[in-house]
Amino acid sequence: MKGLAAQLASTLRLHFRNRMALIYGYLFPTIFLIAFWVLYRYDQVPLVRHVGELLTVTVLGGACFGLPTTMVSERERGVWRRYRLTPISIGAIVASTVAARYVLVVLAGLLQLALAMAVGMPMPQHPLELAIAFTFVAFAFLGMGLVIAMLADNVPAVQALGQCIFLPMLIIGGVAVPLASLPDWAQHVSAFFPGRYAVQALQSTVTTAGIGTARFSLLALTLIGLAGCAAGAVMFRWDAGERFSRRRGRSGVLVALAAWAAVGVLAETRGSIGAPASGRATAQGGSEQPPSAAASGETAPAVTPAPVTDGTLSPTRSGRALTIHATAAEQEAARGRSASGAGRETSPASAPPPSAPAPASAPEPAPASPPPGNTPAGPALPASWQAVTPADIDREIVFTRLPPDEGVVTPIATSDEQPETDVADEVELLKSLLPTWPPAKVADPVQRVRNYLYVMAVPDIFQMQTERFIPPVVFDRLEQEFPKNDLIKILFWIALTPYEGDDKAVDQMQPFGIQNGPPDANELRNRSAIYAVKLLGRLTGKRPGK
Repeated sequence: MKGLAAQLASTLRLHFRNRMALIYGYLFPTIFLIAFWVLYRYDQVPLVRHVGELLTVTVLGGACFGLPTTMVSERERGVWRRYRLTPISIGAIVASTVAARYVLVVLAGLLQLALAMAVGMPMPQHPLELAIAFTFVAFAFLGMGLVIAMLADNVPAVQALGQCIFLPMLIIGGVAVPLASLPDWAQHVSAFFPGRYAVQALQSTVTTAGIGTARFSLLALTLIGLAGCAAGAVMFRWDAGERFSRRRGRSGVLVALAAWAAVGVLAETRGSIGAPASGRATAQGGSEQPPSAAASGETAPAVTPAPVTDGTLSPTRSGRALTIHATAAEQEAARGRSASGAGRETSPASAPPPSAPAPASAPEPAPASPPPGNTPAGPALPASWQAVTPADIDREIVFTRLPPDEGVVTPIATSDEQPETDVADEVELLKSLLPTWPPAKVADPVQRVRNYLYVMAVPDIFQMQTERFIPPVVFDRLEQEFPKNDLIKILFWIALTPYEGDDKAVDQMQPFGIQNGPPDANELRNRSAIYAVKLLGRLTGKRPGK
């Protein structure tokens, strides 16, 4: 025991004397925390929904790079060959090395928690259980690090092998990219990666009922950790001259891989593959391109959250106004929301609310002319929204040219999808405040619907956790407030005239826990118009939801 303690103390001293080790061990996790804070800074409670991801990245970095780099570099320098001459058993030496790395990742994890709390994150709900979950995660990943150390013949090989595990784990393993954003095939692939279970186990102690809700994740991490330790023991090498390709026991790596496969198959069998309750919805009806569309050459747009300026694919057949990403001319027309709303239809949000909703048949000014050089071809628009006919909708709208409801852009939750408790509370708050929201009381019915659409578009652009659960609430509110036929006409009108009206309402969403609207008014208008077409599809039966 004294030898193990002495080896542990020596390892820690050497680590804290190594500047590069300190950079990799503490600076990189801090950079990840800053990156997550920038991405999710519009969350009502900063970082609280991403603690599991952050801590998993910390442990993963220490396992994929820190532990194997230390062991391989010492083996190359002959340190482990000298250890062989000491009266300490090999098990004690390896155990002290792993224990030292565990201490280091714990310190890095505490640093991340302290920084997260400094920017506004509350204390985790179950701190003791968080420590237990963190230990399970560290055990699994450090076992994986032992396997990498035994596979690699030199330090560059460690970097290559580590990246082969680290990057896929981040992207499709449910670590850096939330499971809610992954497509179906990646959902199934992620079941074979320990990162998924690490995030679930850690997050369960921060925002949900506790570690008891993550029993399967703890079991998966235990199996993966045991298999990694067993494989590392079978393949252990004292000397750098013992090349992996010429050493017996190479089949030990199959033990580690078998554990990953077994966990994935078990998850498949249990039906545990889908995203958590607050995650991605199942595919929406009508969101995929039908064979007839494929035969006619119509293709769905490539959807990315970032706006571009040269896209032209539109859900309208004539491509009149709505594009998934607007043209340069339309961007110029929508640039810089002015305080006075000059050049747009305006209905001030400060107008006194009527005693009852204004009739949807109220007259509306004639539509503004399209931007110069962007005059559409094809049949002319109806004179006003009241003049819209079913034939106009059938002629203009192609409902297969829309982002899928389960995607990243304009997502919509399914009817049976339940959010996590904190997300549900935010959605309920919005639902209760929406009827008395001043922009929902403007007299102009078209502007009123635009304002409702902005309530969905702003969280979508900011990628807030509530983004997919707000559209059903807004859709219900619109259906309650407007006659169906009038709502169909107004939504069609908005889809073809997304740059009319004003967008002052986006700066009046603080009661909902939503920040002021995004600076890119063009993208805001596009997202609102896409939501208009999606609801139009539901009302007309052309693109029913689930």
